[in-house]
Amino acid sequence: MTAYILRRLLLIVPTLVAIMVINFVIVQAAPGGPIDQVIAQIRGQGDVTSRLTGGGADTAERSSGPGQSRGTRGLDPEFVKQLEKQFGFDKPLPERFVSMMASYVMFDFGDSFFKARRVTDLVLEKMPVSISLGLWTTLLVYLISIPLGIRKAVRDGSRFDIWTSGIIIVGNAIPSFLFAVLLVVLFAGGSYLQIFPLRGLVSSNWAELGVVDKVLDYLWHMVLPITAMVIGGFASLTMLTKNSFLDEINKQYVVTAKAKGLTERGVLYGHVFRNAMLLVIAGFPSAFVSVLFAGSLFIEIIFSIDGLGLLGYEAALQRDYPVMFGTLFFFTLLGLLLNLIGDLMYVAVDPRIDFETRES
Repeated sequence: MTAYILRRLLLIVPTLVAIMVINFVIVQAAPGGPIDQVIAQIRGQGDVTSRLTGGGADTAERSSGPGQSRGTRGLDPEFVKQLEKQFGFDKPLPERFVSMMASYVMFDFGDSFFKARRVTDLVLEKMPVSISLGLWTTLLVYLISIPLGIRKAVRDGSRFDIWTSGIIIVGNAIPSFLFAVLLVVLFAGGSYLQIFPLRGLVSSNWAELGVVDKVLDYLWHMVLPITAMVIGGFASLTMLTKNSFLDEINKQYVVTAKAKGLTERGVLYGHVFRNAMLLVIAGFPSAFVSVLFAGSLFIEIIFSIDGLGLLGYEAALQRDYPVMFGTLFFFTLLGLLLNLIGDLMYVAVDPRIDFETRES
């Protein structure tokens, strides 16, 4: 098993580099770089990104200079060169990438172009918020999906299975951010009731509250975002649980166990559960990563929750390259490591699985 872990760790390096290269090239080729953002602010034109993507006459002034896509007509060329040097665009593209990766290996992600803070500090500040959303969502999704999936498998083809499948289809078909909008309209003062707050993770007077009131205030703010994320995420896990149990229930060892006089509950939880839950439990790390880095993006924007999703969204709009690439490197590395942990969880759940033997 040690050799397998070492091989997987070594494989992380080329995978991470390939992901960074692809994203680096794509982002550099996109119009509206950091220099364009600065020039737009100097001219009082606001965010250049939306105007560049709109096309029209604006796009006729685009320039091919590094880090910029809009012309610098009317500006001192020396000033433009100073901007390029300030942002590091005076160096060739390959040299910039190698320099960036060399810093990232030491977990030095540099400073944000527009927030005047270190990228590491920004990530550490926002991470607890997104982790909080991710943990609550993943925990509730598992607590709902596993019992529901088991019950659907046991009562396969019944009325319960049919009408719950209808709910699952709806949950799977509608994205979580649309559920979030619906919840805002219904319960956050959109058009009907105003029961829950619309913005933030805590109230403005949170620091003045007692311990119990702080907890209640936090949970009160979490209801709508977590509900939207759970509704959008429980469907696939429920069907995975059901199908895993159905596959195991029809195997010969279950028939044998029942023939020996074991109760249905004893067979289900004494024999079937461990085998059927292998995929579900081992998939927890990847499910958490998916919720944390993908599912929370629109939710954080809709509910104005200051987490990693909102940070990445703002960085993409501003072309804040250090934040974009620094967070991409960190979270890609974290995702690859969690995938390895997922494989190790397979072995922990079922020691019969030996990845090293299978690879050889």
